[in-house]
Amino acid sequence: MKIAVIGSTHAGTAAVTNMANMYPEAQITVYERNDNVSFLSCGLALYVGGVVEDPQGLFYSSPEELQKLGVTIRMQHDVKDIDAETKTIYAENLVTGEQLTDSYDKLVITTGSWPVTPPIEGIDLENILLAKNYNQANTIIERAEHAEKVTVVGAGYIGVELVEAFEKAGKEVTLIDGADRILNKYLDEAFTSIVEEDFENRGITLAMNETVQRFEGSGGQVGRVITNSGSYETDLVIMCVGFRPNTDLVRGIVDTLDNGAIIVNEYMQTSHPDIFAAGDCCAVTYNPTGKHAYIPLATNAVRMGTLAARNIMEPVMPHGGTQGTSGLHIYDYNMASTGLTETSAQLLNVHVKSFTIEETHRPAFMPTAENVKLKVTIDPETRKILGAQVLSKADVTQSINTMSVCIQAGMTIDQLAYVDFFFQPHFNQPWNFLNKAGLEAQQDYNRTPALV
Repeated sequence: MKIAVIGSTHAGTAAVTNMANMYPEAQITVYERNDNVSFLSCGLALYVGGVVEDPQGLFYSSPEELQKLGVTIRMQHDVKDIDAETKTIYAENLVTGEQLTDSYDKLVITTGSWPVTPPIEGIDLENILLAKNYNQANTIIERAEHAEKVTVVGAGYIGVELVEAFEKAGKEVTLIDGADRILNKYLDEAFTSIVEEDFENRGITLAMNETVQRFEGSGGQVGRVITNSGSYETDLVIMCVGFRPNTDLVRGIVDTLDNGAIIVNEYMQTSHPDIFAAGDCCAVTYNPTGKHAYIPLATNAVRMGTLAARNIMEPVMPHGGTQGTSGLHIYDYNMASTGLTETSAQLLNVHVKSFTIEETHRPAFMPTAENVKLKVTIDPETRKILGAQVLSKADVTQSINTMSVCIQAGMTIDQLAYVDFFFQPHFNQPWNFLNKAGLEAQQDYNRTPALV
């Protein structure tokens, strides 16, 4: 059995490692266009900010480790074409220019994603950088040493993490986003407004609801960002406006969403029976809606890569879908979310009802107790839980993992009210704040509901 794998970051490394262990007789070949594998891009801002001093900790495997498993690694090889009918791969050695032809019995596509680069006037000026891989992280660190004013375009997770890193390094930071608030894909306004106020108190300029029109500069160097509402002097620009699936290679070969994300079944199989796919290049079943969605997260990628390995010989382990669960630590705040927010529900035209709890994370008799804000979103007809968000200076983010399980299991808000949680004054209250969300929902409906 010849298995070819294209790409080796999260999903690819997970797939290769598991296949090498499960199918020792298989001939596995990996094609990777970069000079490294398995870079944890979610740690990029920590590396840029100096929290992670040894960048090798951001790699959870290496070409050498994969080779020890008996895998053939073709680093800095770019696959140019695939003939799915003859099961043939055409690749180029990016170092020597040599053209290579190879065959396969099964193919695993784990080509990941790439930062969106809008066609903005002046975007080719020097010091306008992307933030995705290890080499780009090193370039950001190098250029930031000589920059006093830094502009981050895009207020998602990576964008706000970089803002924190640059502000802590003493830079004058501006954050620009076309949405009316930061982190709008992950948290509702009641949560993001707290973080925004914290940013502004630290001297960070927030340019929300603004779209970059052009970049200006002199001598080929960026010096100013022009938006539809203002002008911002800058020495360095980091573009963090989102990611697109890196799937040009397989367009027309397998079925995709409109944005190019590969559609896979629950066994990670594409529309072509001998081609599997996993990770940021794929769509995944989003449990709160039951539909395919593009949710590029490392957790989704490693899960999908592992399942691709398990199912490549025969379908044995289905994917359970995702809630898009994620978390973030910014300055003093810990925040996390899973499933639908009111904002995302509105965009998807899903009718929801929400309940918000605000209390301290442990009893008042303890020396300290931090405020906790929790919001739970449900289907008002079935009362099933569809989403949750939490924010606190105390680290209560694991509660969102619990809520993710509730969504995946199809639990109702009524069942949540009486779930068994431990109590210990160091950690929580006698009634856990998750229980209280369920109790408040019951009071709001003013009836005794039947468990679904």
